[in-house]
Amino acid sequence: MKKQGYADETIRCYTLALKILAERGADINSPESVKEVIARQRWSGNRKKNVVSAYTLFPGAGRKLATFLQLLKETAMRAGEAVRLEWTDIDFERRIITLNRPEKRGNPRMWRVSPKLIAMLKSLPKQDSWVFGKASYHTLKQAMRRTRNRLASKLQNPRLEKITFHTFRHWKATMLYHQTKDPYYVKQFLGHKTLKSTEIYINIEKTIFGEYSDEFVVKFASKPEEVKALLEAGFDYVCEKDGLMFF
Repeated sequence: MKKQGYADETIRCYTLALKILAERGADINSPESVKEVIARQRWSGNRKKNVVSAYTLFPGAGRKLATFLQLLKETAMRAGEAVRLEWTDIDFERRIITLNRPEKRGNPRMWRVSPKLIAMLKSLPKQDSWVFGKASYHTLKQAMRRTRNRLASKLQNPRLEKITFHTFRHWKATMLYHQTKDPYYVKQFLGHKTLKSTEIYINIEKTIFGEYSDEFVVKFASKPEEVKALLEAGFDYVCEKDGLMFF
């Protein structure tokens, strides 16, 4: 806080507020626990607001949100899927995360994630079976909104205020298609049941990056639906060999 320019008196008051929360039973690493303790206090509205401000500057709270966002960025999970992630879903040794409870009737899936994300996950407190503890989707969403709005104000960039949890899923899917030009790979990565749900990212990629590329990408197909998807993605038929059609 000192590096962020806060006065010594402000730091002292905020530290005292966190100490009082802990003394009254709040788990400082759990936004939901802090919220419940604050709600029980007979404090004035202004005092509750000040305590909330103190908590949002607590490093542990920021660490949990940062880990949550990094998880969304690397896996393109839906926020509702990520918040229900359990410790048993993570293989720390092999750096593999498994999604066993997909939303919207999507397919279960697995990802090999970065050492950075694994280190961030290891830094979180293991309070129960849930990776993000008792933090609800709405609690994390509020923390995200506060952080996002502060950054937008500091950088004078109102477009940052439009970023949501789902933006990370859109970004990952669009970049995956740009890198691979493989709609089936993107479909499997996102857990979509049909290619129709994946087509939006093909259109977004073409809008952002245009049609021109000086790189050659070769794909092959053996089934009619695969041929259809590649043609719709802009691939040109080249030849057929050993029962495979090359594009």
